[in-house]
Amino acid sequence: MRTAQITRNTQETQIAVAINLDGQGKAKLDSGIPFLDHMLDQIVRHGMVDLSVAAQGDLHIDAHHTTEDIGITIGQALFQAIGDKKGIMRYGHAYVPLDEALSRVVIDLSGRPGLQFNATFSRAMIGSFDVDLIHEFFQGMVNHAMMTLHIDNLTGNNAHHQAETIFKAFGRALRMAIAADPLCPDRVPSTKGSL
Repeated sequence: MRTAQITRNTQETQIAVAINLDGQGKAKLDSGIPFLDHMLDQIVRHGMVDLSVAAQGDLHIDAHHTTEDIGITIGQALFQAIGDKKGIMRYGHAYVPLDEALSRVVIDLSGRPGLQFNATFSRAMIGSFDVDLIHEFFQGMVNHAMMTLHIDNLTGNNAHHQAETIFKAFGRALRMAIAADPLCPDRVPSTKGSL
């Protein structure tokens, strides 16, 4: 089983994450940010990973530190759980619609952190959640998962739908990238021999 448990404690946040990449789509989410929990659940359900997140953060200031640090901690857990990347597909992609919204996400488990994030949300807030934090979440995750990630919201005029398509598409793309490659079960998918 490809699993990891990571704890991150700072003066701003205390976060514990557990992940099972060979899970059944089960979530136990308590970030203190209901909208973020809803988005993380999209990754779980569509990525078919098991994810537990327990976070305490300085939400009396705002949700920035907690959201970013959850991204960092999930990224660390992904990196550890994926391991040496032998026998995985490495690349994943997905297009996901939700009514008028459509997003595309492409992942390369390259060992090199890089984020291209192209989304213009129709409004700045979804309830009490600042949409700028979606970028911060993925930036933190990418930097510590050591992945290349392209996120494009192609269309949409409902910010909730736009965000949800991004997280669903990420889950589907991740599921593809971490899947076993039946043609190369014992090889790292790189001409370098390592990722």
